[in-house]
Amino acid sequence: MLYKRTSHLIQTVIRYSQLTNIARMSSKPSVYVTRPDVDESGLDLLRESCNVTTWSKASAIPREDLLREIKGKEALFCALTDRIDAAVLDAAGDQLKCIATISVGYEHIDVHECKRRGIRVGYTPDVLTDATAELTLALLLATNRRLFEANREVYNGGWKSWSPMWMCGKGLKNSRVALYGFGRIGQEIAARIVPFKPSQITYTTRSPKPEEAAKVNAKHVGFDEMLSLSDFIIVCCALTPETKEVFNSSAFEKMKPHCIFINTARGGVVDQKALTEALISKRIMAAGLDVTTPEPLPLNDPLLKLDNVVVLPHIGSADIETRKEMSRITARNIIAALKGCEMESEVNF
Repeated sequence: MLYKRTSHLIQTVIRYSQLTNIARMSSKPSVYVTRPDVDESGLDLLRESCNVTTWSKASAIPREDLLREIKGKEALFCALTDRIDAAVLDAAGDQLKCIATISVGYEHIDVHECKRRGIRVGYTPDVLTDATAELTLALLLATNRRLFEANREVYNGGWKSWSPMWMCGKGLKNSRVALYGFGRIGQEIAARIVPFKPSQITYTTRSPKPEEAAKVNAKHVGFDEMLSLSDFIIVCCALTPETKEVFNSSAFEKMKPHCIFINTARGGVVDQKALTEALISKRIMAAGLDVTTPEPLPLNDPLLKLDNVVVLPHIGSADIETRKEMSRITARNIIAALKGCEMESEVNF
């Protein structure tokens, strides 16, 4: 009899514990994460105070799965590969309080619809500045000094002997370098270019930034002047309706034949067909791209068949510590929003 009573008591305690855990879990806000391959440090922060559900495959979540999985969630941890529009917000329901993207860009989120519904949006604008600036400089050097093209010659038998003019590229010294966009990333790119001794650094924005420009002795110029006078053009602007495909066939026609074009911003800033035609016809000398349309590029895309193009798979912020901190900032943005506190980095509508 004593054994039966003890056993019943133990089962009661276990059942009570289980119910307590269920109640505790149900009281936590629910968060959906669209990528399982973000750094665990951010997910661990979320798990301390939230019920976290994660897409299971190391790839972008298909839209139909996102529409199903977002139902009933109070927060969304997403990436720039996810299109967050009215249909997703409808599928989530009225309890969705916030969306946080692990990116500096948020053009994949319909922020106007979020504003209308009172949904807060967080992003990661500052942490990836240095990493992206470093990658931009690396891409610029790889393109203008033809590093990938030369490397291929080592393996395909093209390297026969030393030759005075073989694989010569274009140096930065005494050149005119232009930046289209002069925000945090643009300014850091400019600072890294100064030691290479260009003759002039210019920048093109809607309005001059004299204090920031003075630090690198940069000059504000108009769009057409930038196109016609620059030896290197580096795109580091946000993708907006005003900048969408601003680099089109007309823009490439105005560039110098030896101009080198670098884009580490967004693929949508460029009319990619026009760029491809400019490269094939040698209207411009070369291009270095960390961003394209679409991403990834199809293997049969004509850009991938050209020797005067360097294409990278959108790795501008792919620095280990940077990506870890991006994960943590995204998590902290969500936690703050769910508590009704100020986000670390919030989009101001």
